[in-house]
Amino acid sequence: MKIKANDMFAREFHLRNLDKCQDPLVRLNAMIDWELFRPKLATIRDKPRKSAAGRRPFDVVMMFKILILQSLYNLSDDATEFQVRDRLSFLRFLGLDLGENVPDSRTIRLFREQLVEEQLIESLFTRFSDYLNECGFTARKGQIVDASIVAAPRQRNTREENEQVKAGKTPEAWKENPAKMRQKDVDARWVHKNGVNHYGYKNHISIDVKHKLIRAWGVTGAAVHDSNIFEELIDEGNTSGEMWADSAYRAARILEVLEEFGMREHIQRKGDRGRKLGDKEKQGNRKRAKVRALVEHVFGAQTMRAGGLIVRTIGLARAKGRIGLRNLAYNIDRCAMSKATHG
Repeated sequence: MKIKANDMFAREFHLRNLDKCQDPLVRLNAMIDWELFRPKLATIRDKPRKSAAGRRPFDVVMMFKILILQSLYNLSDDATEFQVRDRLSFLRFLGLDLGENVPDSRTIRLFREQLVEEQLIESLFTRFSDYLNECGFTARKGQIVDASIVAAPRQRNTREENEQVKAGKTPEAWKENPAKMRQKDVDARWVHKNGVNHYGYKNHISIDVKHKLIRAWGVTGAAVHDSNIFEELIDEGNTSGEMWADSAYRAARILEVLEEFGMREHIQRKGDRGRKLGDKEKQGNRKRAKVRALVEHVFGAQTMRAGGLIVRTIGLARAKGRIGLRNLAYNIDRCAMSKATHG
């Protein structure tokens, strides 16, 4: 193909125009020290190679940045490969140039699988939490806990098969068909909420009131009650002992846990058929809701940036990997935005 003289500068002109539109990935690259993740990521390459032949593996930090892009924009592996090849902004973010090798969808999937198998996503989240503290973003003014449903591809099982799965058993028809078994998610669950049936998982998070950063998280099937992993979400590093939560967390066990931790509860009150809330209790709920609503801003920010999350994986471990990466990507993006705004 014949290249015109102007084409030599077309890339630079295009990127310059992107900068005028305030490409958010430029800010992300400038404000985050991506090398802080390298020591943790390098552990998956510690195993000696069988042979020096073949193409060298892609840089681990670049691969991690691809997963962050995937999480920020809620892309499948195939869509991630396409967007990296198609977008100059993605290539620049990754430090790649036109014509360079780009990881294909299989390579992206395998790299994420390695992170899941080595349980590195939790370690990477912790490492970035330490970085947040180093940058002055310590958890302050108390914490808020909540959970959000994350959709998964719906399983077309019979009622009998669903009952067996809930009981921890594997239907005989699945055992006889390994290919079918590989496509069955036995960890996702159905839950009825606000008159609608949902299928998938729950993303449980705890954020600090000051910075609205995720300080702790957990993933369960969608049917698990929000309060069941409450203790795991408590961030003892917060400078304040105030705790906000919605009425789903109002239980004697949780109140006892908060007392053990020396924390003050701000949990929404709830009435029932036998006893309605009084005016004073309603006023207290409105006051608590003004702070508690901050956690909805976090879920809302994730949705606005990437749309409704759906995990395109099978099983709790992989779902936890995808959801954990999205929580980490949120923290990275929010940290970069705060540093750019406040210096």
